[in-house]
Amino acid sequence: LLVASFQQSDHCINSIMAGIVVIFDFDQTIVDVDSDNWVIGELGFTDLANHLLPTMPWNSVMDKMTREMHQQGKTIDDIIGALKRVPVVSNVISAIKSAHALGCELRVLSDANLFFIETVLEHLGVRSYFSEINTNSGSVDEEGRLRISPYHDFTRASHGCTLCPPNMCKGLIMERIQASIAKEASTKKFIYVGDGIGDYCPSMKLKESDFLMPRKNFPLLGLISKNPVVVKAEMHEWIDGDQLERHLVATIEKITSPGCN
Repeated sequence: LLVASFQQSDHCINSIMAGIVVIFDFDQTIVDVDSDNWVIGELGFTDLANHLLPTMPWNSVMDKMTREMHQQGKTIDDIIGALKRVPVVSNVISAIKSAHALGCELRVLSDANLFFIETVLEHLGVRSYFSEINTNSGSVDEEGRLRISPYHDFTRASHGCTLCPPNMCKGLIMERIQASIAKEASTKKFIYVGDGIGDYCPSMKLKESDFLMPRKNFPLLGLISKNPVVVKAEMHEWIDGDQLERHLVATIEKITSPGCN
C-alpha cells in the first residue's frame, strides 16, 4: 500500500507538471545581447544598419543587411560563427534544463528570427528541449543568402496592435498558444520569461493563475511599474540565470504542490 501511495503521488505530480508551459523570449533573456545587433556588429555592418534604420522597419532592415552581407562576401558560415560567439545570460541554460527536467513544456516567443535562434540553441545543446519556436522567418535561399521575413506580413495587412512592431505582435501569438492549449487541457498554466518592450503585450494576456518573470533593469519591468494593474499574473523578477532558475523551480513546485492529497 505504501508503494502504491508513492506511485500515485508521483503520477499526480508528473501529470500536473506536464500542464506547465514555460515561454522564453530570446534576446536579452537567453542570449545576453540583441542577436541582430550582435551579428551586424561582429561582421562589421553597424554603420550601414544605422543608416538604414530611419528608412524602414527593423525586420526589413535585417533582410536588407543579410543581402549586403552576402554581396560583400560574407557567408552563412560567417553568420553561424558570429552566433556561436554570442554571449549567453549566465546560468540560463541550467534554468532551461531544470524546467525541462521537471516536465514543463518549453517554447520560444521572440522577435529575432528562426535561423539565429535555432543556430544558437543547437550550439548550446538545448534545441530539442523546446517544442515550438515562434519568431520571424529566417532561412537560407538557393544562392546561400539568409532571408529574413516578418512573422506578420504587414505589407498585406496590419496585425492591429498599436503596442507592437508591424512585423510581430507577441500578444496575438500568445493568445493563439493559449487557445490551442485550452483545447488540450483547461488547467495548464503559463510561466512567461522576458525582458523587453515586445514582451509587454503578451504579459497582459496572462491570467491570474499564470506567472510572469521579467528581467530586472530592463524595459518590460519599467513599463509594468508605470501601471502594474494591467498584468494579472504573479510576478517574480530575476537578474541572471541563477536567480531565474531558483524562481522557476520554486514556481513549478508551487504549482505542483496542491491537489495531490
